[in-house]
Amino acid sequence: MRYAVRALGNGGVVTVAVNAADAEAARHQVAARDLRPLSVATASLAWPQRSTFPLTLFSQELLALLEAGLTITEGIEALCDKESRGEAREVFDRLLAALREGKRFSLALEQQPEHFPILYIGLMRAAERTSNLPESLGRYLEYRGRLDGVRSRVVSALIYPAILGVVGLVVTAFLLGYVVPRFAGVYQGTGRELPWLSQQLMAWGNFAAHHTQGLILGAIGLILATLAGLRTWWSKDGPQRLLRRLPGIASTVATFELSRLYLSLGTLLEGGLPILQALRLSEGLLSAATLTRYREATAAIGRGESLSQAFAVASLATPVALRLLRVGERGGRLGEMLGRAARFHDGEIARRIDFFARTFEPVLMAAIGLVVGTIVVLLYLPIFDLAGSLR
Repeated sequence: MRYAVRALGNGGVVTVAVNAADAEAARHQVAARDLRPLSVATASLAWPQRSTFPLTLFSQELLALLEAGLTITEGIEALCDKESRGEAREVFDRLLAALREGKRFSLALEQQPEHFPILYIGLMRAAERTSNLPESLGRYLEYRGRLDGVRSRVVSALIYPAILGVVGLVVTAFLLGYVVPRFAGVYQGTGRELPWLSQQLMAWGNFAAHHTQGLILGAIGLILATLAGLRTWWSKDGPQRLLRRLPGIASTVATFELSRLYLSLGTLLEGGLPILQALRLSEGLLSAATLTRYREATAAIGRGESLSQAFAVASLATPVALRLLRVGERGGRLGEMLGRAARFHDGEIARRIDFFARTFEPVLMAAIGLVVGTIVVLLYLPIFDLAGSLR
C-alpha cells in the first residue's frame, strides 16, 4: 500500500512517499530515516510511484569521481555542471545547497526522500562513520545490479507470453466482431440446417451485425472500467496477493521475497550498520503477510537472540539460508553469508523462471490456436456441408 507521510526533519516539514503494509509500518519506515512522523494518509492513485531521477547512473558517476580523488562536494558540482535535464539538475542543486551549509551527505539525501530510498541513505550514513563512501556506493551498485538482474529475467520471461496473449485476443475479437457477422449474413439465406455450435456462432454474428455501435461503446466502457479496476487492484498489492495463492508460484514469490531481504540485510551489514538498524531499514521490502513475523523476529533479536534462531522461529529462513546464517554467526561474517544466501536463491529463481518460460509459452500458443481454430472450423462447417450436397 502507498502512503504519504508528513514528517518533521532538520530541514522542516516534508512529505515522504513510502510503500508499506499498513500505516504503522509507514511510520516505522519514516522514523528509521531520523524523521518524526506527524501524519499518515493513503496516497492517491495519482501519487508518483517512482522518481525519474537516475539513481544508479548518479551512483556510478559519483563513484568514478570519488575514486579519481574529488571530494563529495566537488563530485556533485561536476555532475551538476554536466546535467541539463530539469529534475536531475534540481536534485543536484538541492544536494549542493545542503552540503555547502555544512550538512552531512546522508542528511542532504534525507531531505529528498522521493529520490533516494531509505536503504541508500542508510548505506551512506554508515559510510560516513567509516569514511569510506566509495565502498558503500559500490555495495549499493552491486545490490541494485543483482535486483535488476532478477527483475529483467522475470520481465523477459513475461514479454513473449504477453505478446502472444494480446495477438490472440486481437485475432479472436476480429473474427467475432467482423468475420462472423459477414458469414452470418451469407448463411442466413441458404435455408440449410446448420450444426448446433455453428448456429450459436451465427446467432452471435447476427446480433453483432445489428448492434455494432452498442457493442463498440460497450467494449470501450469495459476496457476503461477494467483499466480503472486494475489500477486500484495494483495499488493495493493485488498482484502479489494473487501470486501467493497460485499453486507452484506462491513458493517462488516467497523465495524471491526472502532473497531480496537477505540481499538487503547483507548489503547493510557489510556497509557497517548495526543489525537492529539494518532490520528496521529492510521492513519496506516485505509484504503484509511477512511483516508481522519479521517484526517478531526483530523483537527477539533485540532481546539477545541470534539472527538465525529468530528467523528460524519466524519461518524467515530457508534450510540453506539457515545453515549459512549459522556459519556467518560463528565466523563473524553474517553480512557475507546473507549475500551468499541471496545469490543461491537468485539462481534457484532463475531456474524456475526458465522452466516457466519453456512450459507456459507452448501451452498459451496451443490455447490460442484452439480458440481461433474452433471459430474458423465452425465458420466453414456449413460450407463443407454445402459442398457435400452439391456432389
